[in-house]
Amino acid sequence: MNLSEIQGMKKLFLFVSISSGLLACQSNTKITEEKYKLVWSDEFNDPGLPDSSKWNYDVGGHGWGNQELQYYTANRQENARVEGGNLIIEARKENWEGMNYTSARLVTKGKAEWQYGKIEVRAKLPSGLGTWPAIWMLGATTPLVWPDDGEIDIMEHVGFNQGYIHGSVHCKKYYHSIGTQKTDTVHIPDCSEQFHLYGTEWDKDSVKVSVDGNIYFRFANERSGYEAWPFDNKMYLLLNVAFGGTWGGQKGINDSLLPQRMEVDYVKVYQQQ
Repeated sequence: MNLSEIQGMKKLFLFVSISSGLLACQSNTKITEEKYKLVWSDEFNDPGLPDSSKWNYDVGGHGWGNQELQYYTANRQENARVEGGNLIIEARKENWEGMNYTSARLVTKGKAEWQYGKIEVRAKLPSGLGTWPAIWMLGATTPLVWPDDGEIDIMEHVGFNQGYIHGSVHCKKYYHSIGTQKTDTVHIPDCSEQFHLYGTEWDKDSVKVSVDGNIYFRFANERSGYEAWPFDNKMYLLLNVAFGGTWGGQKGINDSLLPQRMEVDYVKVYQQQ
């Protein structure tokens, strides 16, 4: 092989190497961009009752384990409706089934349940002493054993501590009743005036909770068994506004502020490819 042929081969090798490198970069970028795929969503574009193909209701007024004061209704637009492109969940002062207050608790149980993923809920929260809105998840086990089967609190807010958002997990080893709850807070002073993005991202290794994409709470799988990590279960989503109760009513209630509402712009669920 003469000198010109050797130089030609070097140029070809360099071209192929650079091209392969560019393809690899493009491929890696694409994989990163497509790490998550949207698998479920509700953008609340159709006025009226919430979409019954996506949402069920928890119904009742037995206190829900927290001595809450509201009765959760079903298929009642006064408490849960879509208007103006948002889901409205409204707590009201009114007599209903022996209770003095009504509200709604929407759940995806029986409609949609997921093992791992990223949940994003863009919402504006109610305010006032006694209000207790929540965006959270429970293990989709039947029957559910709480807290053993797991709970992820994506967002909780109590009116007596205005502007402080709480993210938590509950399981048999770690929960509030025995003083071992894993939790953290972040200050979002305009949470009742502006929409914010409340999210969680969880996989086999950890649960992360965020506001507006900023992670402020992490819980790692310590791999010590089901008592500390039930989060390999499929889980379902809950949206509700409670009133009063052991936490929401810890410093009293002010029902003259009712009705109060949580407004939800959208819910999006992503899972890894």
